[in-house]
Amino acid sequence: MRALTYDRYGPSDVLVVRKVATPRPDPREVLVRVRAAALNPKDIFIRKGRFRLLSGRQFPKIVGLDFAGEVVELGQGTRAHAPGERVFGFLNHWSAIRGTVAEYVAAPGRQLAAMPRSSSFEEAAAIPLAGSTALQALRDLARVRPGDRVCIHGASGGVGTFAVQIAKIFGAHVTTTSGAASRTLCLDLGADEALDYTATDAFSGGRVFRVVLDVFGNLSLSRVRQALASGGVYITTVPSPRILVDTAMTLVGSPRARLVVVRSRTADLVSLARFIEDGRLRPHLDRVVPLANAAEAVRHLETWHAHGKVVVRIE
Repeated sequence: MRALTYDRYGPSDVLVVRKVATPRPDPREVLVRVRAAALNPKDIFIRKGRFRLLSGRQFPKIVGLDFAGEVVELGQGTRAHAPGERVFGFLNHWSAIRGTVAEYVAAPGRQLAAMPRSSSFEEAAAIPLAGSTALQALRDLARVRPGDRVCIHGASGGVGTFAVQIAKIFGAHVTTTSGAASRTLCLDLGADEALDYTATDAFSGGRVFRVVLDVFGNLSLSRVRQALASGGVYITTVPSPRILVDTAMTLVGSPRARLVVVRSRTADLVSLARFIEDGRLRPHLDRVVPLANAAEAVRHLETWHAHGKVVVRIE
C-alpha cells in the first residue's frame, strides 16, 4: 500500500510517499480501507522526536492518527463492525508504526464508530482527535455548564474550531482569541466575542472566565490567573514540564491547571456524530489534498496558520 512515511526523526524533508506492507488486523482489530485522513500537531511533534521516549526508534513510521474509511476485514476476536461499514476514529498511540495517511490501517474495533450519515469521508476524518480533545476538555475537565464564561485561546485551528461549537452546545458564553484574519470564522462558529490576540489582551481589562482552554499551548496558569473566576480552571492541550508542575500544585484548591490527555472512546465518537447529525457541530476544513501532496500539507499545518483541519484524501 502507499503511505506517507519517514525513516528518521527530523524536519518535514524526511517525509516521503512510498509503498509499504499492508497491515494485518490483530484479533481485536479491524482493517479499514482509508478514504481520508486528517493531520494534527501531534503528528508533527512525533516526527520531530519531541516524544521519542514514547514513540521509540522503530522505523519506518507512518504519519497520521485520524481516519475515515470502510471496513474490509475483521480480526478473529471482534464482531463490533461489519465489512463495508463506514467508520471513523483515531489511533490512540505514540509509536506511529501504524499511521493513517495510508491506503489501509488496522485499528482496535473498540476505538471506532459509524461515520455521521451526513458527512463525507473528508469531513468525518477531520472529527475524531480534535473533536474528542475539545469534548473531553470541556465536558470532563472543565465540566462546562450553561452560563459559564469560556475563553478559547487559539480558536481557529482544529481543536479550537470544535471547542467553540461544543462550548456553545453546552450553553457557555464563548470568547475566542485568534489572529485578526480568523475573527470572522470564530464568529461564524458561534463565538459571542472574537478577539484579535495581537490587539487585545483577553486576560486583562476585567474579563473573568470560569474556563480558559489554551489550544495553542503558549499560555500558563500564572499568565491567566487574574482572569480566572473562583473555582476556575486553565486547561491546555500541549504537554510541557510547566503544565505538569502547575497540575501537581493545584490538585487541591483553585484555580486549577489541567492537561487534557485525549482518549479514543467509541462513546465520544458517537456523541460527536450525533452533534453533527443534529446540525449543532460541523468540521471546518482548511484544505483537502491528495496523498501525493501530503508532505506539502504537513508543511502547511506546520506554519500554524491553518484554519480548521487539513485533510488528505486517499484515492
